[in-house]
Amino acid sequence: MLNARLMRLDDQAHEHTHDHHQLVMSVSGRAEFEVVGRGGEVCRMRACLVPGDADHQFAGIGDNRMLIVDLNEQDMSSEDLQLLCHLFDTPRYPQLDADFQHLLCYAGAELERYGSDPMLARSLGGVLLRALHLRLFGEQSARGHGSLDVQRIDGYIADNLARRISVAELAHVACLSPSHFHAQFKDSVGLTPHQYLLKARLDRATRLLRGSGLPLVRIAEECGFSSQSALTTAMRRYLGLTPKRLRGSE
Repeated sequence: MLNARLMRLDDQAHEHTHDHHQLVMSVSGRAEFEVVGRGGEVCRMRACLVPGDADHQFAGIGDNRMLIVDLNEQDMSSEDLQLLCHLFDTPRYPQLDADFQHLLCYAGAELERYGSDPMLARSLGGVLLRALHLRLFGEQSARGHGSLDVQRIDGYIADNLARRISVAELAHVACLSPSHFHAQFKDSVGLTPHQYLLKARLDRATRLLRGSGLPLVRIAEECGFSSQSALTTAMRRYLGLTPKRLRGSE
């Protein structure tokens, strides 16, 4: 079985187990998941892989639209079984690059229009699954974890997040030319440096909104956004919520 579908997850927390694997991605909005004790968030930049028979809890946050791919190992080829074994050997919250997000938006639009067509649902689900597998286990991932010191780059970003950080700066930290750094960074991390920086800013802003009483303008400054409105625009676009609604969802 392989099937893709769209649904909204309501705000009430649910807990269940099923014998099939599940890939959960966000076409819009956000949801919180916990799979066998490992918590994470599903949003435009991050998906969730739920292995079959894994206890999991989930709840939508505000308006959301999730694209869910259900899979089991029945009547699958040996190649497809190997793919599932790789992807679902443990719960994961993989990061989604910009190209995958475009593919996800296309799949969501097609399912919105023709979701009653089972062949289309199977095909779109298979494409998304294969595209994610290639990003996690394909040739680029295999060769990307070379000499690039991502931990050192993370430390530099964390220390300087309140100001503008250029790709040239990060390349200097990595002792690479900007062009080589950009290519190697995307191969290693799955995001461009710009996307990675934006994710770091949004992650810190989310933590501050949930864990502090700082005013929005101060949070925007500390996370390197040019203004409170810039923070609001970025959160609405990539997380599906405004800062005020995120703070109110605690």
